[in-house]
Amino acid sequence: MPRTIRRLNDNIVNQIAAGEVIERPASAIKELVENAIDAGATHIDVTTRAGGKLLMRVVDNGHGMNADALSLAIERHCTSKLSDDLFDIHTLGFRGEALPSIGSVSRLNIRSKAVGEEFGWEIAVDGGRVTSPKPSPVQRGTVVEVKDLFHATPARLKFLKSDRAEANAVSETIKRIALAFPHIRFTTTIDDRPPSDLKACPDEGGFLKRMGQILGAQFAENALEIDAVREPARLTGFAGLPTFNRGNAQHQFIFVNGRPVRDKALIGAVRAAYADFVARDRHSVLVLFLDLPPQLVDVNVHPAKADVRFRDPGLIRGLIVGALKEAISGGGFRASNHSAADALAAFTGNATAADQRTYQAPQSGRTWQQSPFAPVSTDMAASGFRESAQQTFTHTAAPSSDLRPNAAVAEPEDNAYPLGVARAQLHENYIVSQTRDGLVIVDQHAAHERLVYEELKATLRQNGVEAQMLLVPEVIELGEDDIDKLCNHLDELARIGLVIERFGPGAVSVRQIPAILDKASIKTMITDIVDEIAEWGSITEVETRIDHICATMACHGSVRSGRRLLGPEMDALLRQMEVTPNSGQCNHGRPTYIELKLKDIARLFGRR
Repeated sequence: MPRTIRRLNDNIVNQIAAGEVIERPASAIKELVENAIDAGATHIDVTTRAGGKLLMRVVDNGHGMNADALSLAIERHCTSKLSDDLFDIHTLGFRGEALPSIGSVSRLNIRSKAVGEEFGWEIAVDGGRVTSPKPSPVQRGTVVEVKDLFHATPARLKFLKSDRAEANAVSETIKRIALAFPHIRFTTTIDDRPPSDLKACPDEGGFLKRMGQILGAQFAENALEIDAVREPARLTGFAGLPTFNRGNAQHQFIFVNGRPVRDKALIGAVRAAYADFVARDRHSVLVLFLDLPPQLVDVNVHPAKADVRFRDPGLIRGLIVGALKEAISGGGFRASNHSAADALAAFTGNATAADQRTYQAPQSGRTWQQSPFAPVSTDMAASGFRESAQQTFTHTAAPSSDLRPNAAVAEPEDNAYPLGVARAQLHENYIVSQTRDGLVIVDQHAAHERLVYEELKATLRQNGVEAQMLLVPEVIELGEDDIDKLCNHLDELARIGLVIERFGPGAVSVRQIPAILDKASIKTMITDIVDEIAEWGSITEVETRIDHICATMACHGSVRSGRRLLGPEMDALLRQMEVTPNSGQCNHGRPTYIELKLKDIARLFGRR
């Protein structure tokens, strides 16, 4: 029998919308907090019980609502934030779905007092059943309480995680939003955890202070400032040094016009920028703010508003990759200081020593193009080390250890070098140098490996990637969709030596490859490129393979562990590190040196 088409009732429609907008308690908290921000709140208080399943309360001091506004707020597609242009969005919310969706699957209570009103109003929604507004004693602003989430749709409860997991998701959601609005104070009481109070930071430097509150002092001390413009977009924020990395991407915060997003294209751009500095199983730490005219970005891709679509994705990707790479190179030989804190903690046996330092703003990175301390003479430090290190090192000469008064030692003014003056070599692997206010321990193999690697890359950039024509083109069968994706990047691939053409239906012909990849499996490489385009919308696979080979060549062509170095050779390595970009980390993202300040060393001996 044919079924009759009928109109769904409003409550069912709201419950369907709730399945897209309200996935878990953290989703509801996100919507309610964003509403408070849009209402002009300067203080937002969040309370939850059982991870938000039993209770979620959001209190703000915004402009509030009167009785008429309350009645409209719980109806679908009623909002004060959207004009007639869907692409002219200047607020976090605009769809008008959050409150009716929450009310359809829970017990929702809203109390609010608008500016200029004598008293407030209260309205309740229980599983979609609405009560009439009534007067309520409430201060200016709005109080939203959500109890028994999903009680009207109990099947949804089975998909929620444990109370602890849901509480963690709520906490992360609040932190992510708080990063973008340092002028707002956020107080939270999540289950039985100690209350959290993120003080407002309205003055200059508020963003960095808020980052210190949420990500800790270590991030602020190991961050590089980002400020780049490609009209009409601007990218600002802070990115961690490559050696300051984590095991997952949960510490990457990206905002588009103040809206926290988890967009694959943006995450892929960050991944590409750090690909040459961080190991594949490690992830950078950063907070980036992308601002551009709202007409150039679509935030209406999904009701959760976590995904965005750009009118010119290539411009945005280039802006992010270029700005991050420039900042990393501008950091010169700077490495993160958390390794030094870990070393001090190991000396003292105090595992928390690294976390007991006070917050301070990061020091600006030194430029690497020309060291202000570089020697004028063309001695071994200026030119001879590279050849000596790779070709003519001998095992007969041991580093100088003569400590007699008439022994040849560096002059005191030499301590002005950022990485100091070499004093000894430990275990034929670690160089110990003395700086003006401490000491530096350098991993000689890791440091020289990065120096050789940067030289190889510079040669490739200068001379271009040498291409090799295949005697017999290799034909690779692919699906039509994959071929279309690949053909959109043919010019980009050709610039790095990979020439591909269509070869009838369902296949491509590879006619030329980069010479450095002559031993690689062409079919596997093309398949990996297609997969990368599908996942990230970009191609870095060929460049990654070239960089990997260069890194392998650098590893085999650098000073090995266990090789004794002369004093001048050690100093030459230090001087070359000071003028080489990215020499603070090896090719695998590990630090090449650790710096210990004199005051910290003195503290180890009880002298301070």
